[in-house]
Amino acid sequence: MLGLIGKKIGITHIFKEDGNFVPVTVVQAGPCSVVQTKTEKTDGYNAIQLGFGDIKEKKVKKPQLGHFKKVNLIPKKILHEFRLGPQEIEGINIGQELNTSIFKKGECVDVTGTSKGKGFAGVMKRHGFHGAPASHGRHYFRRHGGSIGSRYPQHVRKGTRMAGRMGNEQVTVQNLEIADIRPEDNLILIKGAIPGNNKGFVLIKKTVKTT
Repeated sequence: MLGLIGKKIGITHIFKEDGNFVPVTVVQAGPCSVVQTKTEKTDGYNAIQLGFGDIKEKKVKKPQLGHFKKVNLIPKKILHEFRLGPQEIEGINIGQELNTSIFKKGECVDVTGTSKGKGFAGVMKRHGFHGAPASHGRHYFRRHGGSIGSRYPQHVRKGTRMAGRMGNEQVTVQNLEIADIRPEDNLILIKGAIPGNNKGFVLIKKTVKTT
């Protein structure tokens, strides 16, 4: 599915023609350069590799720098592949720039990003446990996870909900509506919230499920 690499700018709001208030997330989507094309004949699958965000040559490793010099492109900070069908890849060439024109106002997209890291969290914050009763004599076991099993099977069962690292993982939010597009600034205004911090990188793809 064709998409773009973008950078989350922040959250704001707009007013529609009928006066309705709409909260939106602003994403700088592209322009993304086509760094490489892969076909089923040469690589076993059809895909394009897009690059986003210019970076200085001294900050790029030599093998990766050669990858960009081979196609006469400025090194890019982020690289990502998008799988395409054999017909979709035919009209795309190396060095071509893709921008917000591949999307339309009102259509739905899927946005993938890295969620905010919240550090080591307990079971109440991480999994929504209610905690133990705070009655007289409970002492300091109010927010603990409680028992995780008896003598059998004498090890922690896989998938047991326990305290641990929360957030900082890949999250995809589906079927988000594009509220507006500002092509002159390469901005896409997406209705609602998307994962990640401000200035974090996200992937915007045309939705795979229709509502």
